[in-house]
Amino acid sequence: RQQNTINKMKQNITSLEISIKDLTKRYGKIYALDTVSLDIKAGEFLTLLGPSGSGKTTLLMAIAGFNRPDSGSIKFANQEMILTPPHKREVGMVFQNYALFPHMSVFENIGFPLKLRKAPNDQIKEKVHDALKTVQLSDYADRKIDQLSGGQRQRVALARAFVFGPRILLMDEPLSALDKKLREQMQIELKQLHRKLGVTTVYVTHDQREALTMSDRIAVINEGKIEQLGTPKEIYNSPNSSFVADFIGESSFLQLNRKGNDLYFSSEKIITNKKLNKNKEWAMVIRPERLSIVNKSYRKNSSNIHFSGEISELVFQGETALALVKLMEGNFLSVRLSTKSSDDFDNLKTGNKIQLCMNRKDVIIIPH
Repeated sequence: RQQNTINKMKQNITSLEISIKDLTKRYGKIYALDTVSLDIKAGEFLTLLGPSGSGKTTLLMAIAGFNRPDSGSIKFANQEMILTPPHKREVGMVFQNYALFPHMSVFENIGFPLKLRKAPNDQIKEKVHDALKTVQLSDYADRKIDQLSGGQRQRVALARAFVFGPRILLMDEPLSALDKKLREQMQIELKQLHRKLGVTTVYVTHDQREALTMSDRIAVINEGKIEQLGTPKEIYNSPNSSFVADFIGESSFLQLNRKGNDLYFSSEKIITNKKLNKNKEWAMVIRPERLSIVNKSYRKNSSNIHFSGEISELVFQGETALALVKLMEGNFLSVRLSTKSSDDFDNLKTGNKIQLCMNRKDVIIIPH
């Protein structure tokens, strides 16, 4: 029955591609957006990810029509939208604070966009009930907003955003007010709902794990520019700059020395690449979960990179632990460890000498 309801909702949605070209927005001498160009596919879930002040919300609000860029183009399916007011863009919006009306019931909040569009009452009733079923709130139609939990309010805001069949759905950090467990639950629910409805979705967050969990593609934004655009795996496994590598996931950086076409850390050759730009400095990015502790019987082999050091800090974090290891060369590496008793975690102590290895296939090299 719920699938039939979702299919009805999906029939009302015509997803559009978004084409952004050379978008610029300044506040005084500060560039909030600096000649940003971005193509978003119809039906795609794209996340704008970046730190506070990076320009991600400015870009989202430009797509929505709530701010006007100084120059550039925004097209929905080849139709220029720069001068089109927000209410004529047929865009659904979920705000960070939900922006629900406290004096209205859940039903009235969800039906508000339809009422604005002067839809017949019987159509409003049908569409609101379909939306309530879709977000699993059928029994909450008559409740007031202050009678709802944070997660329920988020669902109401989401239902209100898609009830009128928007061509594009925009979300500005809608989960930031929720506790960690509920937030992670809602991430999966939003991902599943997007898959079912298929509406083009642009999502803003500063939470890299949230972006990796939910997105088809991620645009990493910094200082008004897109640093990198790619799938979650591409962004995580192949960052193209130290900013992206540092912002996405936990990372340690080791400066490398160049000898001809070879890059070395200490005396160990890390990589040979004839295409290396000899005018740049290079570093190795190490993800803590890609390192392994090896025992005394381990024999070094050419498929791995090896490190020796001492545990300077060991932090238990439940299902995993984080060890900070000071290498013989004086650098520090973070190592993510399993806390299973079978992995001898209980035998590790601060001050222990340890050997680490990492598969060469996991090496990430970036300009530094």
